[in-house]
Amino acid sequence: MVDIGINPKQRARIVHGLARMLADTYLLYLKTHNFHWNVEGPMFQTLHTMFMGQYTEAWNAIDPIAERIRALGHYAPGTYREYLKLGSIKETEGVPRAEKMVRLLIEAQESVVKTAREVLPVAEEANDQPTLDLLTQRMDIHEKNAWMLRSLLKK
Repeated sequence: MVDIGINPKQRARIVHGLARMLADTYLLYLKTHNFHWNVEGPMFQTLHTMFMGQYTEAWNAIDPIAERIRALGHYAPGTYREYLKLGSIKETEGVPRAEKMVRLLIEAQESVVKTAREVLPVAEEANDQPTLDLLTQRMDIHEKNAWMLRSLLKK
């Protein structure tokens, strides 16, 4: 029995949002790592290095999200099937050209931000400060990553 001052119904709603956030973060990690391996072209070194930094950061974010779900008294999802069902980021077929990779990663970064933004009022209503802090940090990082990716496309 978890008794942390957040009622079970509110905790369940927060956890559902965090599960979506976890799924999106994992799917973003996988997409970014895939693109890191397969990017080609004149911007290879820049993109290869940038993608590595972004997938490493996403990988390191997965555990705190899952652990927050556990702290709220629920089990964290941990299968690709669950992630594809919960997440908003779609798989990419084949190997797109470098510029398309950047565009797809911008969309994916922004998707994570939108997911976090949807969970924010639920956590706020429950006065769940640890979840609010986690979501705020994630939004800041993903907004910055999207900005950096967008800057690569500037002509």
